[in-house]
This record gives sequence, structure tokens and C-alpha cells, in this order.
Amino acid sequence: MLHFDSDYMRGAHPEVMRRIMECNLEQTPGYGSDEYTARASALILEACGLEEKESKVVFLVGGTQTNATIIDSFIPRRMGVLCTTTAHINVHEAGAVEYTGHKVLTLPSHEGKLSADDVRRYVSEFYADDSCKHMVAPGMAYISYPTELGTLYSRSELEDLSLVCHENGMILYLDGARLGYGLASDACDLTMKDIASLCDVFYFGGTKCGTLFGEAVVVKEASRWKNSITEVKQHGALLAKGRLLGLQFATLFTDGLYLKISRNAVEKAMKLREGFLAAGIKLYMDSPTNQQFFILPNELLDVLMQKASFELWGPRAETQTPVRFVTDWATSDEEINNLLSALYGFFR
Repeated sequence: MLHFDSDYMRGAHPEVMRRIMECNLEQTPGYGSDEYTARASALILEACGLEEKESKVVFLVGGTQTNATIIDSFIPRRMGVLCTTTAHINVHEAGAVEYTGHKVLTLPSHEGKLSADDVRRYVSEFYADDSCKHMVAPGMAYISYPTELGTLYSRSELEDLSLVCHENGMILYLDGARLGYGLASDACDLTMKDIASLCDVFYFGGTKCGTLFGEAVVVKEASRWKNSITEVKQHGALLAKGRLLGLQFATLFTDGLYLKISRNAVEKAMKLREGFLAAGIKLYMDSPTNQQFFILPNELLDVLMQKASFELWGPRAETQTPVRFVTDWATSDEEINNLLSALYGFFR
């Protein structure tokens, strides 16, 4: 069986596993106060063009914990977070943000993206309402890169969002669970340094991009999160054996490995896409990253599901259904070729 359900289904990149085994029997201080974590922080900040004396990196164990912790730590309980209707925190995190006491405030999705104009309009109308003291104020804007639909913000779109957030005293937070796959796309016109410059806080996803687990949060102004360790621990996201997180990210950020392996996922996704289009399959969403969305006739859907696992993008429809295929850092040409063979076999 071929697997294209998600990009967290494998273990970790072989180089990451090799480094873990090399130091397996070492004893180091806990909770990220070790030399490996310090090395990873330095490498990440260097890649982002940030200074260690001004910025910081904090390592957490998973994406949902990261989102809930960041939102709860950076805005007071009386405030909520703006995002699109399709945002991960609104759809697929089981109300984790609301569980911390913050309301998720949804705005329209523009192919998965949050519009700066929508944010500006929402904030303006909110404070123009005489009863706003009795309402949840917007304190943060949440975006993901790539979005849940595999789309990318352009530099100008991110600049506009950054401007409207900072004009209104709001924090711009970027969920980077798949950040490597976005940066490795041919459609990307942003760099790590651009993202670090425009966002107040963001993270490099490891769980979906080559580590066993873990996310690396970058805080541009370290003073914004003085009690990071305490608050991460309160949210159950602090790893006692913190060196495992540091070691994995130090490996990914040595010799450009993070982007190299992310590029593999994008290249394989484009090969998959080209094959489906050549067979006459229509796109459901035009994505330049490792998530590919198609509309499959149900007869073809049933055939492919005998050969591969992938996600229905919503309920099964009467005659044709949107689906999602996801490649990852280790997807091989053989896997793509076998999937395409099953696809082409349907039309013979």
C-alpha cells in the first residue's frame, strides 16, 4: 500500500537518526539547557538573520501544543486570534485554542489565505462599535505557510499583513508546520529572513519535515516571551530530554539539510501533479507545494483507494469527490511511479 495521507507518517531523516544514536548514551542537562539545543538555536537564528541577544528560539514537542501555547502566552485571555475559516486552529485542533480561554475569530478564506484588507476592516469595525468593551478583542493574526490548502503568501501579501497587524498593536504569528515545503517551492518569493523580519513569532516544523517530533519557535523580540520555559511547561509541551529536540534541529540546519529534504517533497508533488493532469484529472486547488488537491470521479477514487491511502477533502460526493495527496521529505520516484501506474491503469 502506498501512503499519501500526510507528511508525518515516516520516522526521521537518516542523518537525524544517526546523530541521535551517536549521542544516545550521553548525559546532558534537561529541558533544553544543553549544548545541542544551544547549537540549534544559534544555527536557526543565523539562518533567520536574527541576533541571539535580541531574539530567541524555543523548542516544543508538537504543532497543536505550539499553537495553543503561543496564542495563550502572547495575548491576554480577554483577546482572541484572527484566522481564516480553513485555518488549522479553527478546524483540526479540537478546540485547543478555545480550551486555553481564547476565542478563534474567523474571517473569509481566500484560497486558504488571510487578507490584510479583511483584517483591517474587522479591527476598524470592532473598535467603532460602542459595545466593543463587551466583546472579544482581536489581539493576534494567525496564518500558516503553506496554508491548509497548500497555497503560499507572496512577499507583498505578508508585508501587508505585517503592516496592518503592527498598525493596530496586534501580533502576527505564522504556523510553520510545513514551512520547509513552502520555502522550497518554485512559487515562493520569501526567504527565512523575510519571514523573520515580518512576523513577530513563527516556527519551523520538524514533525512534518524530517524530525521524529518537535517544532522550533522563533521569537523576534525575546523580551516578549520572558517566561517561555514556564509557560511551555504549563501547556505540557516541554520535553525533559530537551537535547533530543535541539540535536534534531541542529542536524536539519547544518549544511542546508532542512531545505534540501523539503525540496524533495515539492519535486515529487510536482511529478504527481503533472501525471494526474496528463490523465485529464482536474485540480480542486492549485497548490505549488507538497499538498496536491484533485477532483476524482468516484469510480477512480475507489480504484486508487485499493492501491494507496490519501484523504478525502470533505464528505464523499455523489459522483466526484475532492481529495488530497501529500508527499514528504522521503517520497521516492518509485512511489510516485506506482501511484501513476495505478491511475493510468484505470483508463486503459
